[in-house]
Amino acid sequence: MERAFNLSRRWPLLLVSSLLLALAGCQDSSEQQNAGAQQPPAQVEVVTLTEQPVDITDTYAARVSAYRTAEIRPQVDGIILKRAFEEGSQVEAGDLLYQIDPAVYEAELASAKAQLAVAQANAQSSKLLAERYGKLVESSAVSRQEADNAAASWKQAQAQIQSARAAVQSAQINLDYTRITAPISGIISRSNITEGALVSVGQSEALATVRQFSPAYVDIRQPATTALKMKRDSNDRSVHLTLEDGTRLDEVGTLKFSERSVDEGTGTVNVRALFDNNDSLLLPGMFVRATVVLKHLDNALLAPQEGIIRQPNGSVTTLVVNADNVVETRPVEVGNAIGAQWLVTSGLQPGDRIVVAGLQKIQPGAEVAPQERGAAAAQNGNGQ
Repeated sequence: MERAFNLSRRWPLLLVSSLLLALAGCQDSSEQQNAGAQQPPAQVEVVTLTEQPVDITDTYAARVSAYRTAEIRPQVDGIILKRAFEEGSQVEAGDLLYQIDPAVYEAELASAKAQLAVAQANAQSSKLLAERYGKLVESSAVSRQEADNAAASWKQAQAQIQSARAAVQSAQINLDYTRITAPISGIISRSNITEGALVSVGQSEALATVRQFSPAYVDIRQPATTALKMKRDSNDRSVHLTLEDGTRLDEVGTLKFSERSVDEGTGTVNVRALFDNNDSLLLPGMFVRATVVLKHLDNALLAPQEGIIRQPNGSVTTLVVNADNVVETRPVEVGNAIGAQWLVTSGLQPGDRIVVAGLQKIQPGAEVAPQERGAAAAQNGNGQ
């Protein structure tokens, strides 16, 4: 009787234990089925490489210089009576800049003209005498010697006229030099002298300086090897400038020439570019950054920088999605950086799809679901 009672008490416990074991078995079976199910391929963003024309460029330090520069210096001695320009203004070729006291040079011109008149009068008398003696010598009224002397006097008088005329011309030039004019058009600097100052020929200090800003030269110092490579490989003569504040100049310049000699100290060659500089943004002496085309490639292969992986040992690789959508590791070689891309020199071909986003979710040999960069954004935009 006691044994039957014990069995009746244990029966509910055995039933609960059996149910728990059954539930555990079902859970294990479900987990095994889920574990055996295949995980969906990871989504990655890819870029399909295509060939395109590319300019290989490089940037160098450069300096702006004026197209023309003229230092204003006196050609005659004298006192400055007036300054006829505003400092820092635009002047045109031939404009009056300074006026030197002309009194002395006016007197010299008047004296030279008087000497010319005397020479002309003497020449007239010598001419008449030579003509008269020329006729009289035929009738032996005068000797041949007297006739020859008269002819020689006439020639001397002609020479004196030429000398007097030269003196008049010289005096006129000196008088004209009292008006100091602009030899070129451009912007004039501040004046180094004032009215009342004595100036002289050959003085070391210029009175002022006129610089032509438009057009303007930009002198670029390039390594000799780079200059030779550019001359050999590039037909593009365009130059782009970046100003000191980082502003990129809209105007494009043109390479004009490069020097034929190499600086022995720096191993560089000076290359000169010409800019119209219509806005006068380029000032003489300004430092700029000049970007020039070193080489043009018609069929260049560019890869986004985020898809290029530099290994600790210095090698360069990328992850490529093959035709079966399986990830492969591909060793590559890259050259110049062009914007946000690398120029691929070997290891990749047009049509290769390289992974640019989702790299942390994949590894070589994994199957992925590739999506072309920009496709998701386009789909979202169409959906909206």
